[in-house]
Amino acid sequence: PEAFEPPAKEAIAYDEMHPFLQRLYDEHEPFKKVIDGLESALKDIKEGTMTREKDKLVRDFFEFFDQEFISHNLKEEKILFSLLHNRLLESGEHSKGEVPQTAVDVLEGDHRTAIQKSAVVFNLLSIFHRLPDKSSSLMILDLALSQGFELVEELRLHIFREENVVFPLAHKLIRRDEFEAMEIKEKSGFC
Repeated sequence: PEAFEPPAKEAIAYDEMHPFLQRLYDEHEPFKKVIDGLESALKDIKEGTMTREKDKLVRDFFEFFDQEFISHNLKEEKILFSLLHNRLLESGEHSKGEVPQTAVDVLEGDHRTAIQKSAVVFNLLSIFHRLPDKSSSLMILDLALSQGFELVEELRLHIFREENVVFPLAHKLIRRDEFEAMEIKEKSGFC
């Protein structure tokens, strides 16, 4: 889809990125795996072929989401995004509306949406089999699957935006000494 083909920007090789950005990239890898696992499990649920192994993939996703996704987002928001937002405004990398929006605004919105949608999917999957009425149960399951597949795609798009648009812009707009200050903040417990 077009969303995965942003306007051409300067590509920055992973090796050239500051170690702080490399760590943010690296934190995406296990998350991509649990996203794939969730998608696989959702497909099996939809086809009526759910297994214990697939059930574990669903549980693994929500556990990882709760423990890792939230802390990863906080690290981005509290350490990287504030300075990057200002640099994007200064460099003209923002919308032209009355209140300029940057890629940081989009990513922070993605974070909130993912948390909300994850909670919805978790709760729907938790209650659908407890409903005594089969018709109602199937409607809840259908909604859970729909929201779950949307969550999978939104998370993939979010990671793509970070890795292919935002992190390269951060590399370009933030100085090495500023990244080093971010590393110190990260090590000291940023929350």
